[in-house]
Amino acid sequence: MSDSILQRRLVDIAERLKRRRSELGVADEQVLFLEEEAEDARLRALVSETPLAEVEARDARRHADALRRHRDAVAEAIEELVREQDSLLDRLAADTAPDTVTGQPGDSTVHPNDATPDKETTKR
Repeated sequence: MSDSILQRRLVDIAERLKRRRSELGVADEQVLFLEEEAEDARLRALVSETPLAEVEARDARRHADALRRHRDAVAEAIEELVREQDSLLDRLAADTAPDTVTGQPGDSTVHPNDATPDKETTKR
């Protein structure tokens, strides 16, 4: 893959990470709020002992749980994007790092002792 394609993909991933991290911040705040609301509703249901209060407490808990699942999905998406970004950065670094055999940009994983001998050296 060419460096320009890698760089474009890295820019795209960086933008997606920025949006997801912003979304995660909002989700964290909302989860905190709904968790507190669900706990308040649970306490009100315990004190009032009415069926309506129990229904409200269950609904509040369901909403909090649903938002927590959404928040967890966003966090997982961020982790996946970070892994993809790391992979692309590794590829970009490998493509631009000097080759240890030739000194030219290329695959830097080749060690001089691991290089396949060329025809000149095998004839000697």
